[in-house]
Amino acid sequence: MQQGKLYIVSTPIGNLKDISLRALETLENVHLIAAEDTRQTRKLLSHYKIKTPLLSYFDYNKIARADVLIKKLKHGRDIALVCNAGTPCISDPGFYLVTLAIKENICVVPIPGASALLAALVVSGAAPDRFIFEGYLPRKSKKRENRLREIAEGERTVILYEAPHRLLKTLKDLLNFLGDKKIAVCRELTKKFEEVNRGKISELITYFKEKGAKGEFVIII
Repeated sequence: MQQGKLYIVSTPIGNLKDISLRALETLENVHLIAAEDTRQTRKLLSHYKIKTPLLSYFDYNKIARADVLIKKLKHGRDIALVCNAGTPCISDPGFYLVTLAIKENICVVPIPGASALLAALVVSGAAPDRFIFEGYLPRKSKKRENRLREIAEGERTVILYEAPHRLLKTLKDLLNFLGDKKIAVCRELTKKFEEVNRGKISELITYFKEKGAKGEFVIII
């Protein structure tokens, strides 16, 4: 029996129009879609009238659910992997499934598209020729301090993700370790309240203290 293929499908990070024709075709033609948040993915599928079955695949069930998905792939079922928004495997549990599929010699196919980190980078004004994506900073103090020192000592543009309730703490930590340098903080990219703030870290701390932090953030250093 011929094995199925695992498609890594990028989906919009906010604006539903930011999806490729190939991604829509893939989502419609596979046997199953493994989604980090089925409610979020169902909105996208409903918008484009796609009726492919969904199966949840998220951080807390990834080990058990990955075994189920691998078995389906081995039995010839084509599966699309999607995350909440953007490209799977970037700061989400998709990486675990991909590594298992590769070990089982299952064909893994990328369907490229939207990515918050690249969208933020190109509008930030920071040098894009050499950059590193750090995802979310560690929460434990020792690991966090070590990572911040690495960032301070590096010469490449650094991209971070941050949640709204931790934004001010992260900006204060960056100020302590990097000094009052200019950075960019991007919020809700491609959405109605999209915002790109560029300035010194101290200025951005003041701004978000006054305005509050809502939405998803990408920090470009």
